[in-house]
This record gives sequence, structure tokens and C-alpha cells, in this order.
Amino acid sequence: MTIKLYSTPTCPYCKLVKDYLDEQGVAYEEADVAENSEAANEMVRISGQMGVPVIVAGDEVIVGWNKAELEKILGKLGSKVKTIKKEKAAV
Repeated sequence: MTIKLYSTPTCPYCKLVKDYLDEQGVAYEEADVAENSEAANEMVRISGQMGVPVIVAGDEVIVGWNKAELEKILGKLGSKVKTIKKEKAAV
């Protein structure tokens, strides 16, 4: 399962979510709602909110930057979450 992140390029909280997911090696699909009105409408339909970030993981929806809730959901989904294979640094 891939996490879906609805965001905008200028949102500092969206950057926090992306940085956190990158640090955890979690794959995510990003939808820029500033450029994609279809994605914006989908985000509002799913979350009932117009603000970003909105994170969708399976049936779970998080509105805003909420690290504790995101950690809880990732922990609950465990191995179902698609991860990014990290390259080992050259020594």
C-alpha cells in the first residue's frame, strides 16, 4: 500500500510530512492540489477539508501535520506500507 499525500508546493507542513516519510523510507504518492483541481476535489471529498496536508493510508485519513497519528497509522499498517529501498552509502 502506498500512502497518498495531498499537498501544495508552498506548504511548510507538507514539507514536514514529506521529510518524515522520506526519513522512514515510506513510499508515497504526492498530489499537488494547487496545480491539479481534480486532486483538490478528491481531497475535499475524502477529508471534508480544504487545507493541506491531507494524508491517506488505506482507510485512514489525517488532516494536517500530526506526527503521532502518522506514526500510529504506519505502525498499525506495518508491512502493508510500501517502502523505498535505501541505497547504502559508499565507504
